[in-house]
Amino acid sequence: MTQKIMTFLMFQGQAEEAMTFYTSLFDDAEIVSVTRYGPGQPGAEGTVQHAVFTLAGQPYMAIDSNVRHDFTFTPAISLYVTCASEAEIERLYAALSEKGATMMPLDSYGFSSRFAWVSDRFGVSWQLNLP
Repeated sequence: MTQKIMTFLMFQGQAEEAMTFYTSLFDDAEIVSVTRYGPGQPGAEGTVQHAVFTLAGQPYMAIDSNVRHDFTFTPAISLYVTCASEAEIERLYAALSEKGATMMPLDSYGFSSRFAWVSDRFGVSWQLNLP
């Protein structure tokens, strides 16, 4: 078997909402599979036990943890998006920062003419760059 590495995102009951939101923002994006917790299983019935979705053809895994943790996502790890146009970076910046937090506002920086770093409403960190 060939090794594969895939980004794994653990949510606390918002996995499906997050996947639906993310797949609405990116091309070549879809929810590939979803397995839900059923009656008598350790997670809340109907929440995501395991899912795979793609963004720009890149696969990701997601779950709704059946255990409450004292930690969440951290900006030390983020999803880095190379945007194709000014319109795209502005659209993604507006959507991903809504109800989230802005760590670096969309602006010109020494390393990039258009860059932003945001944490979305689910706590996932995104770096947006227009080369």
